[in-house]
Amino acid sequence: MIPEGAEEHRWQVDGLEIAGLSWGDPAKPPVLALHGWLDNACSFALLAPLLAERYVIALDLTGHGQSSRRSADATYQVYDDLPQIHEVIQQLGWERFTLIGHSRGAIISSLYAAAFPEQVEKLVLLDSISPPPLEPGEFNKQLRRFVLEKHRLTNRRTRVYETRELAITARQEQGLGREAAELIAGRNLKQVDGGYTWTTDPRLRGASAVKMTAEQVDTMLGSLGMPTLLLMAGNGLASTHARRFSALGERIPDVVADTYPGGHHFHMESGVDKLGARINHFLSSGE
Repeated sequence: MIPEGAEEHRWQVDGLEIAGLSWGDPAKPPVLALHGWLDNACSFALLAPLLAERYVIALDLTGHGQSSRRSADATYQVYDDLPQIHEVIQQLGWERFTLIGHSRGAIISSLYAAAFPEQVEKLVLLDSISPPPLEPGEFNKQLRRFVLEKHRLTNRRTRVYETRELAITARQEQGLGREAAELIAGRNLKQVDGGYTWTTDPRLRGASAVKMTAEQVDTMLGSLGMPTLLLMAGNGLASTHARRFSALGERIPDVVADTYPGGHHFHMESGVDKLGARINHFLSSGE
């Protein structure tokens, strides 16, 4: 699915095809947008056109949307996306750009900005900040979960829906509004015998082998020297993890934090105009 006003792109990276969408004039300042878990580039179909003074490229991260799935021996830890993102940036020829991430994409954005601060001019995080830390005593259990879930999910058969409408309804039941569900499902579905199934890799639901410690998370966030805008959804992750996110946000040296009405996908809801205006103000002023 290609939303109105968007352009489709493909990049060949590490034997994988990375898909993406763009909005705007390539001569304008560049923005890279990274979507959340089980979403795709259409996650930014409503927000990107509002950033009219920027050239926005939104990727389908591996295992999502129209991008390739990883090989059977590979994993989907948040760190695994960094090399492909870096290579796409090299192919685009961008030296400096703004990075916008939602949910899992916000976590990946923080990690990328920490690893390559010289590339990231500004950072915008939507309803997430960093990987949840692992308690030291949980290390062995985490490794066990990773091994068992990887085996189970590698052999898992994906559900087939008789109609597209049933698949869209299934996404709505996960908390998405109708328009958002249509956008996400439209790019995450493929037709098969008997109906439609998801293009998303089932292994995305598996546990990570390794998680960062609380100390590593603090160090990573403390290294983010670029101007950062942290926008939390009033009925999203902030509503259930308010204290933790507030504490994490304070670790970022140059951060402006706001809360906006809406659910976790507030950038795909009716309040997106105000959200876009806030981001535009930050991109032009750093405040």
